[in-house]
Amino acid sequence: MRDHDRLTLALVLDSFGNRGNGTSNSAIQYAQGLEALGHRVRLVGVGSTDYPARVHRIPLVSAVAARQQMSFARADPDLFRRAFAGVDLVHIYEPFAFGRAALSQARSMGIPVTAGFHIQPENITYSSGPLRYLPGVDAAIYRLFRFWLYDHVRHIHVPTQLTADLLRSHGYKACLHVISNGYQPRFNPGDRYERDRYERQRSGRLIQVVASGRLAREKDHLTLIRALALCRNRRRIRLTIAGTGPMEHRLKAEAAWQLDGMQVSIGFHQNATMPDLLRQADLLVHPSIADLESVSVLEGMACGAVPVIARSILSAAGHFALTQHSLFPVGKAQALASQIDWWVDHPDALAVWSSRYAEHTKEHYSLDASVRAFAHMAVQAVSDQEPGRV
Repeated sequence: MRDHDRLTLALVLDSFGNRGNGTSNSAIQYAQGLEALGHRVRLVGVGSTDYPARVHRIPLVSAVAARQQMSFARADPDLFRRAFAGVDLVHIYEPFAFGRAALSQARSMGIPVTAGFHIQPENITYSSGPLRYLPGVDAAIYRLFRFWLYDHVRHIHVPTQLTADLLRSHGYKACLHVISNGYQPRFNPGDRYERDRYERQRSGRLIQVVASGRLAREKDHLTLIRALALCRNRRRIRLTIAGTGPMEHRLKAEAAWQLDGMQVSIGFHQNATMPDLLRQADLLVHPSIADLESVSVLEGMACGAVPVIARSILSAAGHFALTQHSLFPVGKAQALASQIDWWVDHPDALAVWSSRYAEHTKEHYSLDASVRAFAHMAVQAVSDQEPGRV
């Protein structure tokens, strides 16, 4: 089989249609990109217009998942048989019951299967209260995911080298394909550089600090709020935290207490409005403790926002930094405050690095390049299962 051959692929994910969830958003973008290349794609899961699944409600667990903008799909053999009839490859995004049932059905039909690793165990434990303090709990979840799904497929898509390194350290043996989730071309600077010439000359202009992502404990937006309270330039800053999640009320309360007098907006933004918001941003602060990639950082950089990213051993986002002033030690509010103050004090550097980040992101992380690499992986997986191949 050759790379230019056209495939029919089934993408299996518990829940589609939620643009606020990174995995769902990436799957939809990949489906659109694959179809643009001439492949045929079937989406299988809750919210799909192709092959919709029913919601599977799990006591307690579903309520916690809903706060993370996730839901679980009910396994349905008849749905899988219809969805997989005539497909060349089934790609499974998550290792939960729906994905495992899809694996079993595809195997019974002789269809090759690949998988993606998009659920970081550390994200689960950080949202599980006291559970995260149990010794070895993260390693146990990595092993459970292997047992459920990843030991049973030959090719795994991982978004970053950090993800690959984490999986290897936990005994994953499959062929790992490092492919960025990418970002859509609608995230671009637009006319920001023409506007910036005039904005930088306006005295009293507020510096726009934006953070984007789920409002969850491991995303650590509390450190951002505490850092801004320590900034020398706090009166010159406006803060927007775009997202929703279980920490929303706590973050609003913390901001009201610590950032009195600062213009602050915390809450959900429609995905369609995010490019305009990010084009207005001077700084994109990403204080997250655990991230397999963080597409929100790519989207911000693509729009010309200069990132300030937490350096964490559990987060790949720090690898996006191109200058030391775009990094700070994870969880250290004073260090983050110092970096924010540096950028506010150096508007010319802010303008230069804005352009550099936008150009670098376009060159290295475009969705088109990612989709082509994913299609190459799919072709390789199908070829592996052709008669005469080992």
